[in-house]
Amino acid sequence: MAMHRPAVTLLVCLAVALAGFAPAASQADRPIIAAASDLQFALEEVAERFHDETGRSVRLNFGSSGNFRRQIAQGAPFELYLSADEEYVFALERDGHTEDEGTLYAIGRIVVIAPAGDPADIVDGSLDKLAERLEAGDITRFAIANPDHAPYGVAAMEALQSKGLWQTVRPRLIQGENVSQAARLALSGEAQGGIVAYSLARAPGIAARSDHALIPEEAHTPLRQRMALVDGAGETARMFYAYLQEEPARNILEDFGFALPDD
Repeated sequence: MAMHRPAVTLLVCLAVALAGFAPAASQADRPIIAAASDLQFALEEVAERFHDETGRSVRLNFGSSGNFRRQIAQGAPFELYLSADEEYVFALERDGHTEDEGTLYAIGRIVVIAPAGDPADIVDGSLDKLAERLEAGDITRFAIANPDHAPYGVAAMEALQSKGLWQTVRPRLIQGENVSQAARLALSGEAQGGIVAYSLARAPGIAARSDHALIPEEAHTPLRQRMALVDGAGETARMFYAYLQEEPARNILEDFGFALPDD
């Protein structure tokens, strides 16, 4: 279950205070964090601020939530898991791989995205423009994340299905292993656009060379993103888990377009 804000604050303060008495341990304790790739830019910023405030560092490993779920079940040495689909966390908890069912940390959104200037003329959250271009035969390649193991790929598929476009676009799809790879494909010239995470579209390096539009929330199952400590997690991982529930980290997530769960 999620911690109450005062308890989280106390945990962070105590951990930071204790860190001063064991500098050698803090240098050695650099946990590997398994994080959904939609978090790439936001979490890098959070980790940098965490290091500035605590002197502790984490190693961030970004990928698809489904692949991480399988790897953790097989004993991969991750200490904290941030999934883009809370069902993966619940499954790991049921099988005894996490300490508990963790906490909801964010709710994601998806966008239709295209290179700057929108040469394919598809950037429209309603997907009406995409439908028109598909009907005209103008779209030959369109990028999403692989729905088999990437939650943002599932959301993209559901949005396309809700518009009645899935069967039409399916032969034209190129699928990224995760949503970050899908974003690269959508903007690299290998595709004429795609559907990716809003958090990636808001990253400065991507926003400067793309156009995007939010797809309505009702077009897909909510992207409820949950995190949990993996069994055997060390002190730094616990500190980072607590820090992610604090105001500085939450503000960064909000800046990248995530909706935040209530306290």
